[in-house]
Amino acid sequence: MQRSVFRILCGAVLAAGALTAIPIGSSNADEATVRVSGGLIRGTISSDHRSYQGIPYAAPPVGPLRWRAPRPAPAWTGVRDATRPGSPCPSSSGRPARVVGSEDCLFLNVETPRRRSGRLPVMVFIHGGGFTSGSGALYDPTRLVTRGSVIAVTFNYRLGALGFLDHPALDDPYAGNFGLADQQAALRWVRRNIPAFGGDSGNVTLWGQSAGAFSTCAQLAAPGARGLFAKAIVQSGPCDNMLLTWAVARRRGLRTAANLGCRDPHTAAECLRAKPFQDLTGLDDDQVFTVHRRIAELPWLPVTGAPVLPLQPTTAIRLGRAAHIPLVLGGTRDEMRAFVAARYDAAGHPLTAQEYPDAIRGLYGPRKARAILAAYPLDHYATPSLALATLLTDDGRMLGACSQAATDGAAARRSPVFAYEFAEPTDFAIGDFPFGASHGSDLPYLLDGAYQGSNPPPLTGGRRILADRLIGYWTRFARTGTPGPQWPRYGRGTVLSFGADRIAPVDLSAEHRCGFWRSHR
Repeated sequence: MQRSVFRILCGAVLAAGALTAIPIGSSNADEATVRVSGGLIRGTISSDHRSYQGIPYAAPPVGPLRWRAPRPAPAWTGVRDATRPGSPCPSSSGRPARVVGSEDCLFLNVETPRRRSGRLPVMVFIHGGGFTSGSGALYDPTRLVTRGSVIAVTFNYRLGALGFLDHPALDDPYAGNFGLADQQAALRWVRRNIPAFGGDSGNVTLWGQSAGAFSTCAQLAAPGARGLFAKAIVQSGPCDNMLLTWAVARRRGLRTAANLGCRDPHTAAECLRAKPFQDLTGLDDDQVFTVHRRIAELPWLPVTGAPVLPLQPTTAIRLGRAAHIPLVLGGTRDEMRAFVAARYDAAGHPLTAQEYPDAIRGLYGPRKARAILAAYPLDHYATPSLALATLLTDDGRMLGACSQAATDGAAARRSPVFAYEFAEPTDFAIGDFPFGASHGSDLPYLLDGAYQGSNPPPLTGGRRILADRLIGYWTRFARTGTPGPQWPRYGRGTVLSFGADRIAPVDLSAEHRCGFWRSHR
């Protein structure tokens, strides 16, 4: 999958110490200064919000700490500048690939309303990017914070091989899940430090989109995250059983080490830790994940089957072994259009009518392909690419409606679930292929910042009203555990569909032919 699309597309306890906010004086400098566990920080004061960026929540995972669970961040003397983001974690982008970021990347950002009454709910956002790219600072939560009267936290976590490599020589219980360990460390930092910013450490909502949503699913099932958040929002990443098994991750780790010249199991850890991080970044560049089946081959994913993450998230949910907390679960109506476009239309060769049957057979095999081609005939769609994107969205083995519906139903047996589908189309298109309400198209309604490699135009008219309503739903859920009376709890397949012209319940399973897909698994 292309980086520009996937861009739309937190354990150690930190050093102990009483946390008290510096008394607010008459000067902006005093108001901008806060004491956290590492020392004093000074952020930025605006007319309606306070911003603190580049706060270390764990020690730099470099040298002997590479491929170790995060350690406490060292304390500092004086007042640390918190007016600029810290470095993102290493990733590669572009053609030819260019490595960006630094291993010294475990930073977070806190934004608060300038004026508040009482302790505020806290929303901790996990960014997406396919577990290979992205950073917390790409997302600007100012509208969310000021209109919803919440505190927002964004952060970085280790990506790619540095975050998710599993190898028998890495003698750490978080092997394969260092990125998840970072996420838990960030949540522990929030629990310890957020009162200094006016936040309620007992009212934390974990919220992720895309890879961040899959991470949120994993944390719901992870014993080490239990009690670190009270609610969760899973946005375009259903908790389906698609994380790597321990056996598959170990095979991939051995292959990766061998490809890097670290074959000897006795010296592999030392050999790998001696490699420049640039050599460990972009190892997936020859495995760009484009459509459906190959997405299941994504090389860097959280790993299940060990004490850190014993079960796949949906399995844990079905067995009652995931956190029993209020949930918002949902996605976009046309999730897979962005991925099909990245594979075909954006690459300059839209899928043809002759290639369409072959693509289906390659994805599903000859026997299933016959039924699928009959259910999704080309003459029902404007283009073959649109037909393929529709059936992949409906099937939803990784992203899409029917896996979402399955997660909704399983979670609702034990937890309050509020399910939705974002249905407002974008104006973005490639030739005659409209993106519709594709993966990530909902993000600009909640957070400003990166979207499909650039900032989208400002929302106006009905879309601006929709954005305000969504911020109201999301922040009310964070405050109370329910988004409000207009949004009923999930039941019998009905979810709330969000559009600029219409917000109404829809039958997700019927709309996306989930009965058909259940019979063709």
